[in-house]
Amino acid sequence: MEAMIERCAGLDVHQETVVACVLFGPLDKKPKTSIETFSTTTTGLLALSDWLVTLQVSDVVMESTGVYWKPIWNILEGSFHLVLANARHVKNVPGRKTDVKDAEWLAKLLRCGLIESNFVPPEDIRDLRDLTRYRKKLIHHRTSEQNRIHKILQDANIKQHPFYQTFLVYRDAVSLKRF
Repeated sequence: MEAMIERCAGLDVHQETVVACVLFGPLDKKPKTSIETFSTTTTGLLALSDWLVTLQVSDVVMESTGVYWKPIWNILEGSFHLVLANARHVKNVPGRKTDVKDAEWLAKLLRCGLIESNFVPPEDIRDLRDLTRYRKKLIHHRTSEQNRIHKILQDANIKQHPFYQTFLVYRDAVSLKRF
Protein backbone atom coordinates (compact mmCIF):
# COMPACT_ATOMS: atom_id res chain seq x y z
CA MET A 1 0.00 0.00 0.00
CA GLU A 2 1.30 3.41 -0.95
CA ALA A 3 1.51 5.97 1.87
CA MET A 4 -0.11 9.38 1.35
CA ILE A 5 0.04 11.03 4.80
CA GLU A 6 3.32 11.54 6.67
CA ARG A 7 1.93 11.91 10.20
CA CYS A 8 -1.39 10.37 11.13
CA ALA A 9 -3.10 8.75 14.10
CA GLY A 10 -5.63 5.99 14.58
CA LEU A 11 -7.81 6.03 17.71
CA ASP A 12 -9.51 2.95 19.13
CA VAL A 13 -12.27 4.47 21.24
CA HIS A 14 -13.93 2.87 24.25
CA GLN A 15 -16.10 4.13 27.08
CA GLU A 16 -13.24 4.74 29.52
CA THR A 17 -10.09 4.70 27.37
CA VAL A 18 -8.73 5.70 24.00
CA VAL A 19 -5.80 3.84 22.47
CA ALA A 20 -3.88 6.08 20.07
CA CYS A 21 -1.39 4.90 17.49
CA VAL A 22 0.65 7.49 15.59
CA LEU A 23 2.48 6.58 12.39
CA PHE A 24 5.12 9.04 11.23
CA GLY A 25 8.06 9.15 8.88
CA PRO A 26 8.90 9.56 5.20
CA LEU A 27 6.29 8.29 2.78
CA ASP A 28 8.72 6.01 0.96
CA LYS A 29 9.90 4.19 4.11
CA LYS A 30 8.31 2.09 6.82
CA PRO A 31 6.76 4.48 9.37
CA LYS A 32 7.75 4.71 13.02
CA THR A 33 5.03 3.90 15.51
CA SER A 34 4.13 5.52 18.82
CA ILE A 35 1.30 4.10 20.93
CA GLU A 36 -0.32 5.55 24.06
CA THR A 37 -3.51 4.99 26.04
CA PHE A 38 -5.54 7.90 27.42
CA SER A 39 -8.55 8.29 29.67
CA THR A 40 -11.79 9.63 28.15
CA THR A 41 -12.11 12.29 30.83
CA THR A 42 -11.65 15.87 29.67
CA THR A 43 -8.17 15.92 31.23
CA GLY A 44 -7.24 12.70 29.44
CA LEU A 45 -8.56 13.94 26.10
CA LEU A 46 -6.67 17.21 26.44
CA ALA A 47 -3.52 15.15 27.15
CA LEU A 48 -4.27 13.15 23.98
CA SER A 49 -4.58 16.39 22.00
CA ASP A 50 -1.30 17.73 23.41
CA TRP A 51 0.44 14.43 22.63
CA LEU A 52 -0.81 14.50 19.02
CA VAL A 53 0.30 18.14 18.64
CA THR A 54 3.73 17.26 20.05
CA LEU A 55 4.10 14.53 17.42
CA GLN A 56 2.93 17.02 14.72
CA VAL A 57 0.03 14.79 13.64
CA SER A 58 -2.09 16.28 10.86
CA ASP A 59 -4.82 13.66 10.39
CA VAL A 60 -6.71 11.56 12.95
CA VAL A 61 -9.15 8.69 12.36
CA MET A 62 -11.57 7.00 14.76
CA GLU A 63 -14.42 4.53 14.41
CA SER A 64 -17.98 5.69 14.91
CA THR A 65 -18.72 3.42 17.86
CA GLY A 66 -21.92 4.43 19.63
CA VAL A 67 -21.63 7.88 21.19
CA TYR A 68 -18.13 7.38 22.61
CA TRP A 69 -16.47 9.19 19.69
CA LYS A 70 -18.36 12.47 20.29
CA PRO A 71 -16.36 13.92 23.23
CA ILE A 72 -13.11 13.04 21.48
CA TRP A 73 -14.32 14.70 18.28
CA ASN A 74 -15.31 17.82 20.23
CA ILE A 75 -11.86 18.14 21.84
CA LEU A 76 -9.83 17.46 18.67
CA GLU A 77 -12.10 19.21 16.16
CA GLY A 78 -10.23 22.52 15.80
CA SER A 79 -6.69 21.16 15.77
CA PHE A 80 -6.64 18.23 13.33
CA HIS A 81 -8.21 16.95 10.14
CA LEU A 82 -10.60 14.38 11.62
CA VAL A 83 -12.01 11.32 9.88
CA LEU A 84 -14.94 9.40 11.33
CA ALA A 85 -14.83 5.90 9.88
CA ASN A 86 -17.71 3.48 9.57
CA ALA A 87 -16.77 0.42 11.64
CA ARG A 88 -17.97 -1.97 8.93
CA HIS A 89 -15.73 -0.40 6.30
CA VAL A 90 -12.54 -0.65 8.35
CA LYS A 91 -13.06 -4.10 9.82
CA ASN A 92 -9.78 -5.91 10.36
CA VAL A 93 -9.03 -9.55 9.57
CA PRO A 94 -10.53 -11.90 12.17
CA GLY A 95 -8.15 -13.32 14.72
CA ARG A 96 -6.44 -11.97 17.78
CA LYS A 97 -7.94 -8.55 18.23
CA THR A 98 -6.51 -6.00 20.62
CA ASP A 99 -7.06 -2.30 21.11
CA VAL A 100 -3.49 -1.57 20.02
CA LYS A 101 -3.88 -3.61 16.82
CA ASP A 102 -7.17 -1.85 16.05
CA ALA A 103 -5.62 1.60 16.51
CA GLU A 104 -2.63 0.62 14.39
CA TRP A 105 -4.89 -0.80 11.66
CA LEU A 106 -6.90 2.44 11.51
CA ALA A 107 -3.69 4.50 11.32
CA LYS A 108 -2.34 2.32 8.48
CA LEU A 109 -5.56 2.65 6.49
CA LEU A 110 -5.58 6.43 7.00
CA ARG A 111 -1.90 6.75 6.04
CA CYS A 112 -2.68 5.06 2.73
CA GLY A 113 -5.83 7.12 2.13
CA LEU A 114 -8.13 4.10 2.24
CA ILE A 115 -10.74 5.47 4.67
CA GLU A 116 -13.78 7.38 3.53
CA SER A 117 -15.04 9.79 6.18
CA ASN A 118 -18.63 9.81 7.42
CA PHE A 119 -20.43 13.15 7.42
CA VAL A 120 -20.35 14.97 10.76
CA PRO A 121 -22.38 18.20 10.77
CA PRO A 122 -20.93 21.44 12.16
CA GLU A 123 -21.09 21.99 15.93
CA ASP A 124 -24.06 24.37 15.87
CA ILE A 125 -26.13 21.87 13.85
CA ARG A 126 -25.15 19.05 16.23
CA ASP A 127 -26.28 21.19 19.19
CA LEU A 128 -29.55 22.04 17.46
CA ARG A 129 -30.18 18.35 16.71
CA ASP A 130 -29.59 17.42 20.36
CA LEU A 131 -31.99 20.12 21.57
CA THR A 132 -34.64 19.16 19.02
CA ARG A 133 -34.44 15.48 19.97
CA TYR A 134 -34.68 16.35 23.66
CA ARG A 135 -37.70 18.60 23.05
CA LYS A 136 -39.43 15.85 21.07
CA LYS A 137 -38.79 13.43 23.93
CA LEU A 138 -40.28 15.87 26.47
CA ILE A 139 -43.39 16.34 24.34
CA HIS A 140 -43.76 12.57 24.06
CA HIS A 141 -43.51 12.22 27.85
CA ARG A 142 -46.09 14.99 28.37
CA THR A 143 -48.53 13.32 25.98
CA SER A 144 -48.00 9.95 27.68
CA GLU A 145 -48.83 11.50 31.06
CA GLN A 146 -51.95 13.20 29.66
CA ASN A 147 -53.11 9.87 28.25
CA ARG A 148 -52.36 8.11 31.54
CA ILE A 149 -54.40 10.68 33.52
CA HIS A 150 -57.24 10.40 31.01
CA LYS A 151 -57.25 6.59 31.40
CA ILE A 152 -57.25 6.81 35.21
CA LEU A 153 -60.19 9.24 35.10
CA GLN A 154 -62.08 6.99 32.67
CA ASP A 155 -61.42 3.92 34.86
CA ALA A 156 -62.81 5.84 37.85
CA ASN A 157 -65.90 6.72 35.78
CA ILE A 158 -65.04 10.40 35.84
CA LYS A 159 -66.02 11.91 32.52
CA GLN A 160 -64.11 14.79 31.07
CA HIS A 161 -65.92 17.61 29.42
CA PRO A 162 -65.19 17.66 25.64
CA PHE A 163 -64.08 21.28 26.05
CA TYR A 164 -61.20 20.15 28.29
CA GLN A 165 -59.96 17.65 25.69
CA THR A 166 -60.22 20.26 22.93
CA PHE A 167 -58.37 22.76 25.15
CA LEU A 168 -55.45 20.33 25.64
CA VAL A 169 -55.16 19.72 21.89
CA TYR A 170 -55.38 23.47 21.15
CA ARG A 171 -52.84 24.30 23.88
CA ASP A 172 -50.38 21.75 22.49
CA ALA A 173 -50.80 23.10 18.95
CA VAL A 174 -50.19 26.70 20.12
CA SER A 175 -47.08 25.68 22.10
CA LEU A 176 -45.70 23.91 19.00
CA LYS A 177 -46.19 27.02 16.84
CA ARG A 178 -44.03 29.09 19.21
CA PHE A 179 -40.99 27.03 18.27
